[in-house]
Amino acid sequence: MFEVCAGCRLCFKYCGRFPTLFSLLDDEYDGDVSKLTRAETDSVVDLCFQCKLCEVQCPYTPRDGHAFQLDFPKLMHRHRAQRGRLHGFTLRERVMGDPDRTAAFARASLGLANVANKMPLQRWLMEKLLGIHRDKELPEFASTTFERWADGAGRIHEEPGGETVLFPTCTVNNNEPQIGRDTLEVFDKNEVECRCVRGLECCGMPTWEHGDLESLRQHAKANLDTLEPFVDAGAKVVVLQPTCSMMLRMEYPTLVAEEDRERAAKVAAAVVDPGEYLWSIRKEERFNQDFQSSPEGTITYHAPCHLRAQRVGFRGRDLLRRIPGVSIDTVMECSGHDGTWAMTVEGFEDSQKTGKNAFEEMKSSNGPVWASECALAGIQFHQHAGKGAEHPMSLLAKAYRPDGFGPGTSIEKKDEE
Repeated sequence: MFEVCAGCRLCFKYCGRFPTLFSLLDDEYDGDVSKLTRAETDSVVDLCFQCKLCEVQCPYTPRDGHAFQLDFPKLMHRHRAQRGRLHGFTLRERVMGDPDRTAAFARASLGLANVANKMPLQRWLMEKLLGIHRDKELPEFASTTFERWADGAGRIHEEPGGETVLFPTCTVNNNEPQIGRDTLEVFDKNEVECRCVRGLECCGMPTWEHGDLESLRQHAKANLDTLEPFVDAGAKVVVLQPTCSMMLRMEYPTLVAEEDRERAAKVAAAVVDPGEYLWSIRKEERFNQDFQSSPEGTITYHAPCHLRAQRVGFRGRDLLRRIPGVSIDTVMECSGHDGTWAMTVEGFEDSQKTGKNAFEEMKSSNGPVWASECALAGIQFHQHAGKGAEHPMSLLAKAYRPDGFGPGTSIEKKDEE
């Protein structure tokens, strides 16, 4: 695969692994890939942060029906999985691989964890003990999970059924529960029944990116146990973060335990992005375009890498175009966060280099509002571009409310003026 990539070089711009590989082959070995040492191979593998953009661009993939059947990110991940099986995983990989447990500890601190994550001494200790960069802006933990809110609001359903079932993701459940509440509000406005359930876990992406397949399979099994009955009853699985929908749709069917693969494929076929699902009913009478307020002007929309990898379109962006007075600028560059990579000592500075084009394009747009389905991209933009990005479902929820974007943003008031 290295030899094919060196002959093509279409992906030289996506991340540091390709320039590193090409430099080694050109400057050291006159193109002979067989001379690469294990340490040099590892150095290429370690530069992969699984954005998937090279696979999207590659002309040699199974998805394109090419005889080479190349999937560069999958090969990099397989290498990490084999290495992890042989040598085990670090403390950082184990801590960062279980965000639900980390969030539970944070909630038990009654808000002290959020305070500590801003204290220089605490961050110095985290860097020394866990390898989490002291300057990286970290997600804040919500005091109450989305699941607990949904339970109190009467949105939890024990019996399978409904038109859709929500997979909020650990990010929404633990850090950004408002995205889940906004999504339910938008689906209610469009008369789409969306059920919430108890017991869903992290999709397994933080363990997957480290190559810890056994932990991934444990998370996957728990999620399949919960979701499969709803899918059997005809529900679509609405996943609120692109990385998580990519995991359920693209990774589960090939990486779960053998006995789970048939049902993983079944659940994968039912996975949808929230914008993707609402776009599918746009010609139905229930599709609601009765927007009450508008930010007017340009919304700068960032296209998440893992949504691009799924090739389902940017339907959240397309829905935002329906808000009166709104135009869209689309930024297609990677934000450089990429799971937990931007949080690490070795990834923090490189993540800024990777995201530089995205930061500059976001800032150069005239849009007062930034949007992205990826909450981690929003954190990256907040730290390195000066403003965070909101989920399209949150912006649509605001558009359904009078003065949703602040005083004077009501469409009726604007018309009167």
